[in-house]
Amino acid sequence: MTRSVFVLVGLISILSLLADLSPPARSQVTPDLPLSGPQPTTVLVRVVAHGAMVLGREVGGARITITDVATGRILATGLQQGEAGDQNQIMRTPHMMEEPIYSSRPSAAFTTTLQLQRPTMVEILAEGPLSYPHALQKTSQRLFLIPGQDLTHDGIVLHLYGYLVQIEKPKAREPLIAKDDVKLRASVRTLSGSLVRPHGDWDSRKIRIYGEVLIGDRIIERLQMFYDEGSRTFEAPFFVPTSTGGSDRITLRVIATDLSTGNSGIDQADYPMLSERLPTKLTP
Repeated sequence: MTRSVFVLVGLISILSLLADLSPPARSQVTPDLPLSGPQPTTVLVRVVAHGAMVLGREVGGARITITDVATGRILATGLQQGEAGDQNQIMRTPHMMEEPIYSSRPSAAFTTTLQLQRPTMVEILAEGPLSYPHALQKTSQRLFLIPGQDLTHDGIVLHLYGYLVQIEKPKAREPLIAKDDVKLRASVRTLSGSLVRPHGDWDSRKIRIYGEVLIGDRIIERLQMFYDEGSRTFEAPFFVPTSTGGSDRITLRVIATDLSTGNSGIDQADYPMLSERLPTKLTP
């Protein structure tokens, strides 16, 4: 054998010896907890808009309910309130899997301390944003809670899918007159209240945003919408139809959907139809 082979064999032997002498891994230590009796167990739940920020006070927060699956008993319920979180930290900073995303800076959360006697399978239900009933979403997660072992920091993170779409103009139930040139205007935001716009963190160029004109359940026109920086809304002009097939109203609908994230939102409103503009009353 050559000298280099002898050196290599010697290094391998030394490394093997060092590996045998290394201390045992300590990840399997048992928790230092009493053997009996209920244990206080802190659980933090954080509800976030999928692909966006935390649901905070700007959108009314979220409601959280924790239920014992075996008994059906509600263990805790309450509201998530607070800030939406740091946008730079959440949306733009790369993270390792174990690094906190939402808790490194102040952000909304719901925290409760349960008295647990045994490992308990719970269902955590979240619904929000509470200030926008037409866009309210729900989600739930089942998991085991272990007595005395707190779940804090980022906590249990639940994601709600959707967008906040609101028709700003024309106002709902405002009469529309046949043949009139009308501008449909709508705002689009994430469920956490963040603005959707071109070139932003929530880039509208990647989202399908369009309007529809309906008579009953029949779509008679689909409208391409464009972003207006001044009003921070999406707009589309259209002519009010002259024929409604006997109906006395039309419906306007705005849809936003992102096929890559699964987020979608919708708003619609009904409008009475007038066949002609009423004449202006002349003053004597």
